[in-house]
Amino acid sequence: MKRVLVFVLVLSLAMALAACTPAETPSGETKWKIAIITNTVSQNEEEYRSAEFVQKKYGKDKIVHELWPDNFMTEQEQMISVLTKLAADPDIRAIIINQAVPGTNPAVDKFLETRDKDDVLIVYASPQENAPDVSVRADFILQPDELAMGKTIPNQAKAQGAKTLVHYSFPRHMSIPMLAERRDLMRAECEKIGLTFVDETAPDPTGEGGVSASHQFILEDVPKKVTEYGKDTSFFSTNCSMQVPLIKAAFDEGAIYSQPCCPSPYHGFPSALELSVPEDIVGGLQDVIDQTTQIIVDAGLSGRFSTWPVPAAMMATIASAEYAVKWINGETEGKVDLKVLEQCMADYAGMDISLEPYVESGVTYNNYLFFLMDFLTYGELPN
Repeated sequence: MKRVLVFVLVLSLAMALAACTPAETPSGETKWKIAIITNTVSQNEEEYRSAEFVQKKYGKDKIVHELWPDNFMTEQEQMISVLTKLAADPDIRAIIINQAVPGTNPAVDKFLETRDKDDVLIVYASPQENAPDVSVRADFILQPDELAMGKTIPNQAKAQGAKTLVHYSFPRHMSIPMLAERRDLMRAECEKIGLTFVDETAPDPTGEGGVSASHQFILEDVPKKVTEYGKDTSFFSTNCSMQVPLIKAAFDEGAIYSQPCCPSPYHGFPSALELSVPEDIVGGLQDVIDQTTQIIVDAGLSGRFSTWPVPAAMMATIASAEYAVKWINGETEGKVDLKVLEQCMADYAGMDISLEPYVESGVTYNNYLFFLMDFLTYGELPN
């Protein structure tokens, strides 16, 4: 009986280890999959489409696309279940999370209860939780340089002719240290360069009224602000789902819009301006830029709308996926090879990309990496 029991225990242990070890094909090649977790289309279409692009390139047998729930703030058990399901697949060798919204950390913790962190590459894009917490879970983190935007956005707004900058957000976002610090930097920079800074609270899209309530607020409040402060007012919101109504309202009012929260020619502009988006969202980028420029210039708003020339959120997904493939194939020096990662980002962007570590309260997080680009302005800036 003891021999049988020992045999059963050994067999169980072997099966458990096999379940967490990447399988091999008959030819001896290691099987692999990359999981990409994004928000839904209603929360951030770019993130969703970027995962679709990678999946189309490598196939559904290699790329698994999972979604966070729309109302992730109240459905964090669902987030945990997403990672639990992925942990059960031994072929998953990399997880790319874009965006790493609140609740990502406990979901990743659940994943790591059954998977060895050394065997899986974990990437966060634009996390919304504290740097010390995300940096110990993710192998590397990619994010536009939010703190630098505290200066670049006000100065771009002034170059566009703005006299006032309106900042829309809500308590959940302002509880995120980096976003709160950026808001404070914006306020200080506006004072320095002579802009009036308006800090306005909007409804949280994950709150009781949902996305529709936040959209309605923006559509109603922007005209009020233009009546109060004039057309030379630039509008900014910290939330992805608010960008479409914000662009539409600013366009209809003849106001100024300097940058989406996730800077990109795709973020908000196509839906707000009813553009024709090509099926190839990577190769068709210039077409979308040209359409946007034409509409804005024809409306007499040349120079009053701008963004970054490359979709930041899409670059984070696509470049991270390409890097993950290289890591799986043993083509990187360890998990965080900055030279290879910068090259993957440059290959997508068509320009050099430099990554800088996040420094907070004197602490440097070497795997928390910022990137920054210059503005793409639709039409000519005023003299």
